[in-house]
Amino acid sequence: QVQLQESGPGLVKPSQTLSLTCEVSGDSIAQEFYYWSWIRQPPGKGLEWIGCIAYSGSTYYSPSLKSRTSIFRDTSKNQFTLQLMSVDPEDTAVYYCARESQLPDNTDYVEKWGQGTQVTVSS
Repeated sequence: QVQLQESGPGLVKPSQTLSLTCEVSGDSIAQEFYYWSWIRQPPGKGLEWIGCIAYSGSTYYSPSLKSRTSIFRDTSKNQFTLQLMSVDPEDTAVYYCARESQLPDNTDYVEKWGQGTQVTVSS
């Protein structure tokens, strides 16, 4: 049974770097063919896909956030980390880590969600 747990500061100051770590248990983040993703939901808005790191270590980012985003992993700890630089109050959201997979037609979908963690960027 795979489980994902986000951790990190709940309050970040503007212009600082948001850093969250997802700890994965019950599965290896290097296992083919999964993708380990970060998704967020600002208050009153929809879900926004931030990016992911694949089982191979390759990374993929949303074009709107790519310039500020870094996702990396530590396979020895079976965890992966999101860093979002130069945050402002627009980055306030519930942040989720997730495991994604692909259907035979290459459609991506979320298989497992973390519980989410609230991150507030103060003004």
